[in-house]
Amino acid sequence: MTLPTNGPLHLKNLTIPGCLVDQDTALASLDLTIANGKISTPLERAEVIDMKGAMVFPAFIDMHTHLDKGHIWPRTPNPDGSFEGAINAVSNDKTGKWGVDDLRPRMSFSLRSAYAHGTRAIRTHLDQFDPKHDASWPLFSELRAEWAGRIDLQAACLANCEMVEDAARFTAIADLVAAHEGVLGGLTIPNDQLDWQLETFLGAAQSRGIAADFHVDETLDPDVNTLKHIAQSVLDHGFDMSVTVGHLCSLSTMDEATALNTLDLVARAGLHVVSLPMCNLYLQDRHPARTPRYRGITLVHEMRARGINVSFASDNTRDPFYAYGDMDMLEVMREATRIGHLDHAELDWVDAFLGNPAKATGFDAPSLAPGAPADLVICRAREWTELFARPQADRIVLRDGVQIDTTLPDYAELDPLMRT
Repeated sequence: MTLPTNGPLHLKNLTIPGCLVDQDTALASLDLTIANGKISTPLERAEVIDMKGAMVFPAFIDMHTHLDKGHIWPRTPNPDGSFEGAINAVSNDKTGKWGVDDLRPRMSFSLRSAYAHGTRAIRTHLDQFDPKHDASWPLFSELRAEWAGRIDLQAACLANCEMVEDAARFTAIADLVAAHEGVLGGLTIPNDQLDWQLETFLGAAQSRGIAADFHVDETLDPDVNTLKHIAQSVLDHGFDMSVTVGHLCSLSTMDEATALNTLDLVARAGLHVVSLPMCNLYLQDRHPARTPRYRGITLVHEMRARGINVSFASDNTRDPFYAYGDMDMLEVMREATRIGHLDHAELDWVDAFLGNPAKATGFDAPSLAPGAPADLVICRAREWTELFARPQADRIVLRDGVQIDTTLPDYAELDPLMRT
């Protein structure tokens, strides 16, 4: 469907998740008026369009991605699909390749895909290099400016939290991140100095007034629980900036009492959780010639029951950590629903792709109130089973009330970068 482009529109007979309009139902009927790029109160002069029950969503927020890694699979695949294989492959690919001429087209490709799919805000992690010679952060700031008004962008550095042991280097990294209005990101590894490392890490973020975002316990080893150290550190030191923790796969294999006690601590600390179900399903419990027994997804239902703010996100895209994906939050919603059994559950899980990531990151909250930007994703599907049965490739995306071109970029554009 192509919507008229001149004058206000009254979109009649839309279908929306009930929780997004304060109704205690799975779905609700909705009419929306759009004028001057914004949601409007009803206008008599608006052209009426019967949407025939089409489902509508505010544009999405993808709060955990890796734009710098994206689309390197053709030149550097994961040799065995394992987590270790991914780490080694990316490490080898970075060497001598990740300059501006390589990063810009790959990162831009992902942004163009996300925009076409209906995403309006993204947080990306950036692998940390020597802060004196790091091309990623200046390039990120350029892209953030170029994409302003289309996709709001945030970035978090990504390095092992043991980096704090080199005080001069860590200070330079934290200063670099703060200078680019970024998020201090880290990867926690069990070790005897972890509590001190976290205190130092969070102190650096607090003193600079920036949020923190951790990759945590991306393993099925039930004895790995750095999450409880992060939560306790936040409580002990009164860290009051936003703290996000992602992955948390080991919660799914540790004993029930330990897992639930840890979640009680997470709830008291006010941590935000982002689950990455597609990447975790791909990497976790992978063994040669053996069928996987575990899904890798963290305990999202138990978190929600404790009032923990839970979101879902894309994570990696066509790189050694995840060979697939297309920066499509409808795909993430579909797969999260299947992997995490979000169906036959609470009625407001859709907020985990909209309002919840906004709370975690500080991006503008989605709104359908008069005066809000008319940034919408409209699908021909009329109910959840229709939505998740097909990829919704014919979706309508409106930005500031204007229907955008949803043609996806051609992978052939990246071919010159794949020649090794």
